[in-house]
Amino acid sequence: MNTWLTDEQQRVWRSYIEAATLLEDHLDRQLQRDAGMPHVYYGLLVALAESPGRRLRMTELARHAKITRSRLSHAVARLEGNGWVRREDCPSDKRGQFAVVTEEGLEVLERSAPGHVAAVRQALFDRLTPEQQKSLGEIMRIVAEGLQPGEAGADLPWLR
Repeated sequence: MNTWLTDEQQRVWRSYIEAATLLEDHLDRQLQRDAGMPHVYYGLLVALAESPGRRLRMTELARHAKITRSRLSHAVARLEGNGWVRREDCPSDKRGQFAVVTEEGLEVLERSAPGHVAAVRQALFDRLTPEQQKSLGEIMRIVAEGLQPGEAGADLPWLR
């Protein structure tokens, strides 16, 4: 096996890194400017708002956001401080907790969603044909699935 990426693989890899970094920065700045929160916090609010009862166990929320439990705990503490999320103890597991989006959190999400959707469309989807959008979705799904092994002991952020 060759130690180095081929020239074409290197070109694709560097294009991916550049685009992913610029896109995340673009979306983070838009949300900071328009809603006073980073992109990861917006994603947490969306996940909670879309969940049954507008709540998720903290471990499930970390898995959904693809972040460590420590990073999630810090983010939820900040969201709690803003009044956008609250924690509730899990009745069936004394060690478990739920994160629950509050009415104020839903209002912030509702106000910030149009600008965020516009930023995503402008930065990504408006630049791609429908065929390219479909291909990008399929490629990213394959990559994500390959990086999330199902076996016990997998080294995944939400398990750390």
